[in-house]
Formats: sequence, C-alpha cells, structure tokens
Amino acid sequence: MYFHGARFFNYEAWLSDPTHIGPSAQIWRASGITSELQLYCTAIGAFVFAAIMLFAGWFHYHQASPKFAWFQDVESMLNHHLAGLLGLWSPSWAGNQVHVYLLINQFLNVGVDPKEIPLPLEFIVNRDLFAQIYPYPVIGGLWLTGIAYHHLAIAILFLIAGHMYRTNWGIGHGIKDILEAHKGPFT
Repeated sequence: MYFHGARFFNYEAWLSDPTHIGPSAQIWRASGITSELQLYCTAIGAFVFAAIMLFAGWFHYHQASPKFAWFQDVESMLNHHLAGLLGLWSPSWAGNQVHVYLLINQFLNVGVDPKEIPLPLEFIVNRDLFAQIYPYPVIGGLWLTGIAYHHLAIAILFLIAGHMYRTNWGIGHGIKDILEAHKGPFT
C-alpha cells in the first residue's frame, strides 16, 4: 500500500493543494507522512521488518521453541502472542500519534508547505518545538487525540485480557470465576 501510494498516486500534489486536486485514496496524512520519499522508506522498512518477523517466527517455532508443556498448547501460545502483540503495539502507536502525527497534522492544518515541515524525528528530539505547536484538530474526521487515548486504553485492555483466558494447565483466570466472584452494586 505504501509503495503503490508513493509510485502511482498524486500524494505530494494533493498535500500542496487539497482543495483543487482530487485525492486518490490518501490515508497517510493522519500518519504524518508528508512526501513520497517517506512513503517509499515506510514501504521498504515494512518489507524488511516483515521478513525479519517471518524468519523470527520460523526460528522461534522450529529451531528454538520453548519446551514448557503449557506452551505446546496452541490456545496458550495464541493467547500469549496476541496479548503481547496487541498489548505492546497499542501504547507505541498511541505515543507515535501524540508525539509525531498530531504535530505534523497541526502544521498541515494551518497551511504550512509540506516540504517545510521538519522530519518526524525532529519532534521527538526537539522538546521546544513540541511545546510551541501542540495541536488541536480542525479536520472533519476523528480527533487524533481521541484515537491516541483509544489505543492507550485498548493496550491496557489487551494486556489484562491476555491473563484472563484460562488454559488447560490452569494458567489465567476463567471469565465465569471472575463474574461469580464479582460483588458490585449492579450484580
């Protein structure tokens, strides 16, 4: 998707003049991407990371698989990996939205030329720049701060839910036991 966006779409022209140039499915503005070069770099980085993860998955499962009996169960393995993946991915995505995407979108909202916007790393390194332009959303979509809070909350939910699923070896908690033990005003 990123490669095709960089190669075939009119993204930079649309960013420069979004009222007169029709978009061709640009979804990268909310991600803080302001040039086709950044789209290319994202595509290459995603490809390399996917290859590394594919190799790591093969190595982890076939060469250096854990020998714990509870980890040999497919349900336990799935639960463990999904809780870690979703629970650790969401706060990193929320941090990226707050510290990078919101700032770049503030520049775009006030009409700064996309070529003059600093690189995303500059926002993380330069705290003065971050303090000067902390944004407010003026576009018609969802507020990015709301999306960031959503990802932070869902990270906590996934980390907690990852320990609630009862396996055959008694690891975790059963939802029935939790509900039966709950004594609240509405139960």
